[in-house]
Amino acid sequence: MLKEKIGFIGAGKMGEALIRGIINAGLSTPGNIMASDVVAERCALLSKEIGIKATQNNKDIASFAEVILLAVKPQIMNEALDNLKNEITGRHLVVSIAAGIPIRFIESRLQEGMRVIRVMPNTPCLIGASATAFALGKNATDADGQLVFQLFNAVGKVFRMDEKHLDAVTGLSGSGPAYVYMIIEALSDGGVKMGLPRDVAATLAAQTVLGAARMVLETGQHPAQLKDAVASPGGTTIEGISKLEDGGLRSAMINAVESATVKSKKLGELL
Repeated sequence: MLKEKIGFIGAGKMGEALIRGIINAGLSTPGNIMASDVVAERCALLSKEIGIKATQNNKDIASFAEVILLAVKPQIMNEALDNLKNEITGRHLVVSIAAGIPIRFIESRLQEGMRVIRVMPNTPCLIGASATAFALGKNATDADGQLVFQLFNAVGKVFRMDEKHLDAVTGLSGSGPAYVYMIIEALSDGGVKMGLPRDVAATLAAQTVLGAARMVLETGQHPAQLKDAVASPGGTTIEGISKLEDGGLRSAMINAVESATVKSKKLGELL
């Protein structure tokens, strides 16, 4: 369990998922976490449902926590940092999970020498299945990196990388859950079209994706090898694969990752 108190600037869906994931993993207690949100009702809900401290004043977070997680929308990051510039000191580690916001931008809005780490997690952190990558700023220490690794390793898999790769991480695993949900929905719709009850089709589709993902992770085999093992000559699977190729599934998925990566880069360039 971390001894440091953790504060969240912004308590939207991603922030809440991380808070719940950290608590569920036993890495921190509700009493050692505080979150801020501009909406009073949101603060009340978080306090009631999770038991954390909540506030509408971001400066309360700086007073409370040693680790500050910036979980605001990229468009309001500048405003949030301006309000906190004099509140964030050498005792703080600043961790940003805002898509597309480069470390240099955050460092330039804070006092000289502040320790900053940029992280790209995804929402499955709520159930301990996040895919996360992070990069250290120029003043962040290896100990800071180890703390962030511990924090996000508790809610999934985590990789330390050069910052130049984080936009691609955003396009792949940051946005990726939405792509997979669409695949699950489409598989389920296919089952319903073929006569399966909706609840059965949805569960079969989700369990199939879960099982296939675990096969990749646990066997260490290339996805193409695992695919070939399912596709018997002249069988049903290769027939289905042929239709997926006709529909351009591979190129559509590649293009989705590319477009989301480009969008993440543009968010940083607009600052």
